[in-house]
Amino acid sequence: MKFTCEMFHPNIYKDGAVCISILHSPGNNPNQCEDASERWSPVQSVEKILISVMSMLAGLNNESSANIDASNIWRGNRKEYIAKLARAFKDRMNFRKHPELSRLSTASVAFSTS
Repeated sequence: MKFTCEMFHPNIYKDGAVCISILHSPGNNPNQCEDASERWSPVQSVEKILISVMSMLAGLNNESSANIDASNIWRGNRKEYIAKLARAFKDRMNFRKHPELSRLSTASVAFSTS
């Protein structure tokens, strides 16, 4: 699974590929970070995959980083991380095409920081 727009998130590679256990190849993990039951299998439903992605976006896993830069900023300067996400969000929304969204400020975009 891959995002086609730019994403700045510790669990998303710079090319947009998502790094979550449920999408990893089946079998044993050579790094011993995840159990084989957490990895891909044909019984995984689309619903379960989407729930896993939403969960990752809502509460990142900083122990298994795909984007080291995002992970370092998240760990070292949470305010900078949130501001970077808010700027990217505002840029992507193209407020000129959506004037009703122009009143959003950087501070009004909330992200989970726990």
